[in-house]
Amino acid sequence: MLMKAAIGTVFLAVACRLQGQGVPVDPLASLTIADVASGKRLFEAQCAPCHGIDGRGGKGANLAIPRLKHATDNQELVAVIREGIQGTGMLRAWQLDDRELLQVAAYVRSLAGVAESATSGDPEHGRALFEARGCSGCHIVNGTGSSLAPELTAVGARRGTQYLRKKLLNPGAETTDGFLMIRAILPDGREVRGFRVNEDSFTIQIKDADNRFHSFRKAGLARLEKEFGQTLMPSFGATLAAGELDDLVAYLAGLKGGA
Repeated sequence: MLMKAAIGTVFLAVACRLQGQGVPVDPLASLTIADVASGKRLFEAQCAPCHGIDGRGGKGANLAIPRLKHATDNQELVAVIREGIQGTGMLRAWQLDDRELLQVAAYVRSLAGVAESATSGDPEHGRALFEARGCSGCHIVNGTGSSLAPELTAVGARRGTQYLRKKLLNPGAETTDGFLMIRAILPDGREVRGFRVNEDSFTIQIKDADNRFHSFRKAGLARLEKEFGQTLMPSFGATLAAGELDDLVAYLAGLKGGA
């Protein structure tokens, strides 16, 4: 353990000196194929519950893409794994030591070269279904739609096809951060139900189905309920044929952030 700490101290000193000279330091430069394999095992044990066993996304983001939103270089990637991302479900990896952090980061980078999952559906028909089912009443795609629910402009770059299909069939199975359903009962019996926007020890802010914001002091409410597993999004399992579901998944998977 002392040797590992000493190595980490030496690496940090060298990195600081090189950075001072304007030389960028890649923390993954010296890692081997064996390190990537170790990172894969660590990822499957620690990260797969959120990001999927293949890294293509679940409750967490799809990592099998060339460019990650919060990690444009390897230094940022290691920092994200170590410290997490504030305000999201990405927690700090306190259980990993310095070497393991680098190994997981190296494995995540290796996912960028993995071929995308094939989709059998027709994305153009999926687009038509998206429009016909009124999905833009809740979701924004390329600047068009409502901000009630998550924006989908780049959902295909963040989420894998398995997650997208699961979300369409059982939308309440996994709720993303910022979209936990809240039911607030006022003293006069009125009810406000919607997504949690923000919450602290004394107050809570809710966005209802009409995209209106409400702020309450918790002490002034008759009852406050967190509806885990609930969502405003309907299930499409009973309203779409299997082929139509494939088409809608294909359309969503193709949304990579372009116009």
